Amino acid sequence: MKFEEFVCFKATIAHLQATDRDGAIAELVSALVTADQIAAESAKDVTKAVTKRENEASTGMGKGVAVPHVKHSTVKQVVAAVGHSSTGIDFASLDEQPVYSVILLISPLDNPDKHLQAMENIFRHLQKERFRKFLRQCREPDALQDLLREADENPSW
Repeated sequence: MKFEEFVCFKATIAHLQATDRDGAIAELVSALVTADQIAAESAKDVTKAVTKRENEASTGMGKGVAVPHVKHSTVKQVVAAVGHSSTGIDFASLDEQPVYSVILLISPLDNPDKHLQAMENIFRHLQKERFRKFLRQCREPDALQDLLREADENPSW
């Protein structure tokens, strides 16, 4: 599964206002609502589900990146939003360092294969230092779209 198939570029937040994990999650869910990817009446429930999942085990994978994710009954397709924090957010990351890039992934309950494909693609690219560096520098939806398109076209990049 390619980034272009699930990342909502309209929901990119170049400068997260949130200073904590739960606020960042709520802000990204709100961006997906604004981009018509999640119904407004579902936003609170989706945010609560992501936060609950995050409380079970942190998705702060280290190296300045977190990938909060959840499967939820109110979404019909896999969708992701990307946000950036210039100050860093405590996600209880494995390396105990702040998170600067957050990729929020919401998937439907009835399609676990698509969820796993999206997660595999995200984590495969996040393992690469060059990709993380460029991701952290993307401040506009167009720049993010260019980076992810490049990653889709050249998986070894």
